[in-house]
Amino acid sequence: MVRRRGGATLLARAATALAAAAILVFVLFPFYWLLATSFASPTSIGQWPPALWPHPPTWVNYRQAFDDYGFAVYIRNSFVVSTAATVATVSLGALAGYGLARTPVRGRSATLVGALAISSFPAIAVISPLYLVMHVLGWLNSYQALIVPYTAFNLPFTLWITYSYFRQVPLEVEESALVDGASPVRVLLTVVAPLATPGLFTAGIFTFVACWTEFLMALSFDTENSMRTIPVGIALFGSQYVVPYGTIFAASAVVVVPVALLVLAFQRWVVSGLTAGAVKS
Repeated sequence: MVRRRGGATLLARAATALAAAAILVFVLFPFYWLLATSFASPTSIGQWPPALWPHPPTWVNYRQAFDDYGFAVYIRNSFVVSTAATVATVSLGALAGYGLARTPVRGRSATLVGALAISSFPAIAVISPLYLVMHVLGWLNSYQALIVPYTAFNLPFTLWITYSYFRQVPLEVEESALVDGASPVRVLLTVVAPLATPGLFTAGIFTFVACWTEFLMALSFDTENSMRTIPVGIALFGSQYVVPYGTIFAASAVVVVPVALLVLAFQRWVVSGLTAGAVKS
């Protein structure tokens, strides 16, 4: 009986390891294929059977992306917009989440549900009125034309994440700091915020990625080439008769791989931030 149980346990572990390996390959293979194609020569892309790795690898696709299409300008624009929107979203969301978590206000649940309901509206439903607003304000083809909407659209999710995480911070820690003479603002910045770092980091990562990859608003509000962001710039690579697949893959690799590595490096914080409040209410 013991031998049978031991054999069954080993078999279950082997099956689990095999399934995990299969899932890992399934998830990581698109990233590998993205990198492999980005180093392939334009003439070898699309050949059958496809090579698992180009022979020899070449940097021509990356040179075309930066020299011929001005990809560095798109990276600069996306970085400025995404960083500014992330800082604004996390700052406002942290203040609102802390206030809802620590202040006994009426309608707290309704406020949270309402914020989440507002964020469920698709962006295409508000593009037309937002475009009119941007036109009246004179914000078209500017950074604020994307920073302000990005902040508004990502704020509800950040509010939920920070609210759940602040509720896990023991109230006694704040009370001790207040007794020692710290102001409420100092308590938030020096005591509560460090304890809630995983939640704030998770909200920041998701906000940054959402802004980094947003397409519809960037296409509608910033039409000048000097103000285009990465998704719009990559979508407009090529012409009516030529699609530079190698250049598109190279530009996508420059954009996707660093963000993916960042998320993998801090995956524990991301998981901790997403699961905050799942057990304790």
